[in-house]
Amino acid sequence: MEKDFIGFKEALAFKESQGKYGIINKLGYLGKYQFGINTLKRFKIYNTKYFLKNPELQEKTFKALCQVNKWILRRDIKWSVGKKINGIYITESGILAAAHLSGAGNVKKFLRSGGKISFKDSFGTSIENYLKKFANYDTSTIVADKFASVS
Repeated sequence: MEKDFIGFKEALAFKESQGKYGIINKLGYLGKYQFGINTLKRFKIYNTKYFLKNPELQEKTFKALCQVNKWILRRDIKWSVGKKINGIYITESGILAAAHLSGAGNVKKFLRSGGKISFKDSFGTSIENYLKKFANYDTSTIVADKFASVS
């Protein structure tokens, strides 16, 4: 698999849903990238049935979320990339994947605490797991954008 943005998003999608657009997990996360309802609302998406049947909308939403997370975490990316925390080499793609898992705020807490404050999702997947698993993809094509949208 290529280590570019397409490789990054496809690897993340496979981990989240085996790449299936129409899936809802037992906690109610939706689609190929397993979006939460609040994330969808942030992008003005309210019709989950339509969302699940619309691969193009899911892809646009994933890209927009990466842009927003990159903007929120821009300083942390600058400060942390290239360092090791808890033995994990920190990369931008790892940070963006961890933000997809836990939210940008939890990634900030992890990075700024030197790894002392961590997070696990309901399935036991940790920020550290995503930092490692999704390291070293080229996500430079994602432009940090506070106001990214899917329209």
